[in-house]
Amino acid sequence: MTTNNLSQTGDFLSISRANEWHLEPSSFSLDNGTQVDVLDTGVIQFTPENYGSKDIVLSSAVHGNETAPIEICDELIKGIIKGELQLAHRVLFIFGNPASINIEKRFVEENLNRLFCGAHKNGEQNNEKIRAAKLEAYVNQFFNALSDENRKRIHYDLHTAIRDSKNEKFAVYPFLNGKPWKKEELSFLLSCGVNTIMMMKSPATTFSYFSSSMFNADAFTIELGKVRPFGENDMSRFEKAKNTLTQLISQETMVFPEFNFADFELFEVHRTINRTQEDFRFPFSDSAANFTGFAKGELLATDGDTDYFAEVDGEAIIFPNAKVALGQRALLTVIPLQNKTDFV
Repeated sequence: MTTNNLSQTGDFLSISRANEWHLEPSSFSLDNGTQVDVLDTGVIQFTPENYGSKDIVLSSAVHGNETAPIEICDELIKGIIKGELQLAHRVLFIFGNPASINIEKRFVEENLNRLFCGAHKNGEQNNEKIRAAKLEAYVNQFFNALSDENRKRIHYDLHTAIRDSKNEKFAVYPFLNGKPWKKEELSFLLSCGVNTIMMMKSPATTFSYFSSSMFNADAFTIELGKVRPFGENDMSRFEKAKNTLTQLISQETMVFPEFNFADFELFEVHRTINRTQEDFRFPFSDSAANFTGFAKGELLATDGDTDYFAEVDGEAIIFPNAKVALGQRALLTVIPLQNKTDFV
C-alpha cells in the first residue's frame, strides 16, 4: 500500500507499518478543504481550511506494543480522511515507532521515550535515536509554523502500561519548572476517564516533557490501560478517551463541569530508582500493580549490594521494570500530593 490510495482508504497506519523508518512526503486536499500532509512514516498533519486557536499533537506507538492508543488514532485518522470527522484545529498525528509495532515490542533497539530533549545525540546511533531526532524536528516545525503567540499548544502522548494498575488509567504531568498546574487540563483528563495524575518533580527525556519544556505546550503522557495485542483490546474501556479526543480536535472549545479536587487522585513523585547493576530485582511479583503501596521499611528493590526500602508509609510503585538498560529508571515511587495551591 502506498500514499497514492491513502485518500480513498484513510489507512495511514498500514502504510506506516509497510515503511518502517522512512516514507516520502506527499500532500493532498480533502473535499472539505482540509490539507493533508504526509511528512514521514507515522507522521501526518491535517490543516483545516478555517482552523481554530489550537495546535494539537496526538502521538501513539512511541512503544509499539501499546496497541489501544494506536487503534484510537488510526480510527480518528481514517474518519478525517474519509470526511466523516470535520476538524476545527490543526492536528499532527504521530505513530512513533512503526518498526516496533511490527515486532509487537516496546522498541527495536532502544526505548524511544528516553531519547527526546536531545538524548538521541548520546552514544552510538541507531534507528530509534535517528527517529527521535526526526520527531523532534516535526513537532518543532508544527508548533512554530504560525507566529501567533496566543495559540494554545497541546501534546497528548498516548500509552498503555506494561502491568496492571490499581488505577487503570493515569497521566504523567511533566515537570513545569515552577509554573502552576492547570485545572482545565485535569478536567480534560477526567473527561477522558483519567482521574489519577502523577506530578513530576524533575526534567525528563520523554516525548511529553520535550513538548512541554520546549514549546510551552500543555503536554501529558497518558496511560489508558494495560498492554494488549491488536484485537484483544476491549475498546469500550477507551470510549471516553476516544470521544473526548474527538471533541478536542473537532470543536473550537470544550466545556467541562466545575473543577473539584475530590474527583482526582493526585500524586507527586517521591523518588526515582535507577538500575545500575546487572543484578537488579524486585521483591514483589510481576503481577504487582502500579500504585501498590508499601509500609515504611518494606523492601522495594535490590540493585547489586544496595537495598531500597520504603521511606514513608504508603509509598507506592509506578512503572517497575527490572529489565531496563543499565543507568535507566527501573522504578518510580509516589506519595499523595500534599500541596494543592499550585493550580490555576
